[in-house]
Amino acid sequence: MSVNILGVETSCDETSAAVVVDGLNVSSNIISSQIDVHRKFGGVVPEVASRKHLEMINVVIQEALDEAKIGFEDLDAVAVTYGPGLVGALLVGVAAAKAMSFALNVPLVGVNHLEGHVYANFLNNPGLNFPLLCLVVSGGHTDLVLINGYNDYNVVGRTRDDAAGEAFDKVARVLDLGYPGGPVIDKIAREADPTAIKLPRAYLEEGSLDFSFSGLKTAVVNYAHRAKQRGETVDKENLAAGFQQAVVDVLVDKAIAAAKKYNTPVLMLAGGVAANSQLRHQLGERANAEGMELVCPPLVLCTDNAAMIACAGYHKYLRKNFAPLTLNAVPNLKLGEDKY
Repeated sequence: MSVNILGVETSCDETSAAVVVDGLNVSSNIISSQIDVHRKFGGVVPEVASRKHLEMINVVIQEALDEAKIGFEDLDAVAVTYGPGLVGALLVGVAAAKAMSFALNVPLVGVNHLEGHVYANFLNNPGLNFPLLCLVVSGGHTDLVLINGYNDYNVVGRTRDDAAGEAFDKVARVLDLGYPGGPVIDKIAREADPTAIKLPRAYLEEGSLDFSFSGLKTAVVNYAHRAKQRGETVDKENLAAGFQQAVVDVLVDKAIAAAKKYNTPVLMLAGGVAANSQLRHQLGERANAEGMELVCPPLVLCTDNAAMIACAGYHKYLRKNFAPLTLNAVPNLKLGEDKY
């Protein structure tokens, strides 16, 4: 008998609901983005995000059920992101999920947002064998995760300051390229020369699998400011391309090094920055050269979405890892820990 999981995702600025059957078949995946709302601010405003989630949460849930051609009575469980993320935004999704769980008398499953990004890969690649190494790279996180089994994670590398996606947004803001920074930098970099402007790459101490992008971001900011002080025009395209290449070089080198260290033949990519074309291309080439398989989710599953939450929730459902109705938002939730 099929298991229908309703996923709910409201960790940042996308309100999303999805129905996934048996942890694999995506019957619906509705995403309401707030990018246009936050663009004029140059970034996500938490209070505005929370209010928009309140406006859209019931709408996207109903759309998800309608597209899946099922009703509330057909649901076997409700899975919801409860961290990490913006606390106000998370609370909207958590409150909606708890209400549905109580009213329908079905299990409530709390999902870590980063865990969801990892599981986006299982939706298109159900036959993956453990152990796996996943590079999770997004606006708030840059982690290398060794996955030994479902819900068995070991973070072997993490950013010590700015996450890669955060650095993209900050650099785009300095260069007046707009928001969000990742897609626009990726676009203009394709027609630019990434070697025209030399920028640093932080590899930290020998053998470290951690990341640091703060120095690179500062180098870009200083370059732009010095040019402005000299009355020179900044070549935004080449500067953006050089920045992107510096980020990608470090991400790829560290991911390959981690996969070698832990002897994982399959390397997975996850998170919003996983949509970056240069990262996907370069990591794919390096993985192939090393005899590894690279697994990437489709672009729609790279950014925040509820299908990945429902998929992760399904595997928790099978283990009867249910959350109580006292579940709360945990904005600093760590991967691999359940706080309920």
